[in-house]
Order: sequence, then structure tokens, then C-alpha cells
Amino acid sequence: MKNPLDLLPTTRREFLQLGARGLGLLAFARYAPSFLVASARAGVPAPRPDLPILLLVQLAGGNDGLNTVVPYTDDRYYHLRPSLAVPRDKVLRLDDHLGFNPACGGLHRLAQEGKLAIIQNVGYPNPNKSHFRSTDIWETASGSDEYRFTGFVGRYFDNCCRGAPAGGDPLGVHLTGEVPEVFLAEQEHPTFGVAPYGGRHQRNENLGLLEKLLQQPGGGENESVSYLRHTMMDALVTEQRVAGLLDDYRPGAEYPRNPFAAELRNVAALIAGGLSTRVYFVSLGSFDTHVNQQGRQDQLLKTLGDGLAAFQRDLEAHQLADQVLAMTFSEFGRRPMENDGRGTDHGTAAPLFVMGAKVKGGLHGTAPDLNVDRNQDLTYTIDFRQVYATVLDRWLAGDSAAVLGCKFAPLAFI
Repeated sequence: MKNPLDLLPTTRREFLQLGARGLGLLAFARYAPSFLVASARAGVPAPRPDLPILLLVQLAGGNDGLNTVVPYTDDRYYHLRPSLAVPRDKVLRLDDHLGFNPACGGLHRLAQEGKLAIIQNVGYPNPNKSHFRSTDIWETASGSDEYRFTGFVGRYFDNCCRGAPAGGDPLGVHLTGEVPEVFLAEQEHPTFGVAPYGGRHQRNENLGLLEKLLQQPGGGENESVSYLRHTMMDALVTEQRVAGLLDDYRPGAEYPRNPFAAELRNVAALIAGGLSTRVYFVSLGSFDTHVNQQGRQDQLLKTLGDGLAAFQRDLEAHQLADQVLAMTFSEFGRRPMENDGRGTDHGTAAPLFVMGAKVKGGLHGTAPDLNVDRNQDLTYTIDFRQVYATVLDRWLAGDSAAVLGCKFAPLAFI
């Protein structure tokens, strides 16, 4: 019979991917070293009610910015998009020139309340239109001509979150099927994955599996297997705590009934439960709308806006809104000109959104210039690393130059 210990991952990446299912001990504390159990019960580091928290929201696939924030007074927009352009009388106006797609009711309400900053025309030099490579650039905060193997959040953990005890709360939590590249770091940091769609039954199965693994005899283990066993025990501590917080949470707002909103509800539950986690990560997609874009993108934008609006109301009901900042990102925008399939192809610049009680709401930066030739791309005016630098320095109290490798001019949305 195969020894269950053979199922243990042999590398840190394999362990983290296993953890993405929502794996994590207090229920199985008898198997753990005493120092580990003591740390878990003590909740090291202790939760701080004023801890700034960042929620990253990936719009996977490349969201079309022009049909999200619509230049409804620009005739060139309607010339470039004879079938896809949002009618002028349907736009949810932000000012005398720009407005939201009518599917963005939730985002529009947040903007009207001053809780949403709209950062316009964001991109980077020499843009890459490959999904994989451009996502890599955004998550690692690298230049298009360089390759980095750590994420910008991972480097924030390396440079600004040293000394977190091993048994404490995770610094990063993701609600995705695998560990996002943005969390990868040079040093070891506690991160954790919550199964994106799994409920109580899935978590119970995970706990049962790990209990069986931990009950196996430990005699003769080499150092690597012993370390992995203890790491799994640490994961069980976190899993047990997370499971209780998710199951016991009572939201202060009604969330839409879809997986993305359920993930935001779970993030709110963990924040309200007092985890010392600094960064959360969720993803929504796919925005890769090459054909028949309108209905698909409209549904995704509605899911995004209604989910974020519910999340913000929930935080406010629990008096946590001052503690949390949410930021969207997407690997690229779409081309200004629609294609023959009533969709749009991979492009360059697009808006991103920053939500929170402490943001300076409204439009930031300049709208994209639509004086373009056929199949020409937009030219960005704000480097995405300026947005990151602003969040790192002014929200997370980090050192953006150390994280990003050089200094980027901050923006005024915080």
C-alpha cells in the first residue's frame, strides 16, 4: 500500500499549489511541535485593527478600456466602433466627456460616492501582447525587456515584512486555483490559498486528507521531509482558523450570487476575523473578447462593479472600510478599432480602478488619444508602476524604490 507521506510535495511551489485548494491544525495539535501550536494559539503576529490591507483584483484576459470608460463625446470612438460603441444616451456620465458603460452601475455608484479612483490610460513602454508575458510583466513589475522571478508583492514582503514569525497569519492570501506570480519572493513568507469555489464539504475533505498524512510514522525522516511535515502542520493551523471564519461570518451587505462575489465575501470574512494578512488576491475573467464582445464584457463588468460595491458596503457595515484598498489590473487593453467579429483584439493601454474610503475619487490622468490609424494601438500616458509605487509608499508604508528597482513618480489618488 502506498505510504500517504509519498503524497507530500517535494518543492515549495508544489506545496503552495496544494495549498491553493484551501489546505491548512488546532484540531490536530497533538501532531505538531509545541512551539508551532503555541504560536498558532497566540495568533502571532497579533491582529492589528489599523493594519492597511490591499486587495488585488485581476481582470484576466485583457479588459477593453474604451467600452468600460467611454469617451462618449469623441466622434472618433464611434467611427472606430460602428457596432460596438456604447450609445451616448446609455452612458453613465462621469463628466462632460467620459462615462461608464451602463453595465458598470456598481462602479458608477462608487465613483459618485467618491470611493473610486479611475486611473486612465495605464500601460508600459514597448508593450507585449502575449497574455502570458504581459501578465508576467504586470505581476512582477518588470520592464518589457527584462525577466524577474519574483512578484512585486513578494518583493514587498521581502523588503518590508521581515521577521514575521513562522506560525503567524499568512502575509498573503489568494482565492485562486494556483499561487499567483505576484506572491513569489526570494525569502520564505507565509501565504495561503482558499479554494475559490469550495465550501464546507471541500474544506472538511482537505482537513481529513492532511490529518491522515500527519498521522503517519515519522521515524527515519530526512530533514526535507520533516520540514515539509511541519509546513503541512502549519497549513492545517491556518486552514482550521480560516474555515471557522468563513463558516461563521455574517456579511453586513447582500452579495450577488456568483463565484466572484462569493470570493469577495470570503475576503471580507477574513479581514473581519482579524487576520494579519496584508494582501489578498482574487481574479475575474475572461475578458479576452475577440468575438461578440458586447454581451460577454457587459456581464463581466456588471459582476465586477456589483461585487466590489457589495464588498465596500460590507466593510463599512463592519467599520473596516478605512483599512482596505482594492486595486484592479489587467494584462493589457484592447485595440481602439473593432474587428470583423464584433470584438476587439489585444491592445495596450486601459484604465484601472482603485477603490476605498481613503482614495481621492474621480478621474486621474488623461483620456486616451483616439487619433489613430486603422489597427493602431493606444499610447499609454501612465506607467502601471507609478500606480504600484503610490500604493506601496502611501498605503502599505513600504519602500517602492526597493521593491520596484527604481523610483517612479507617485500619483494623486491616495
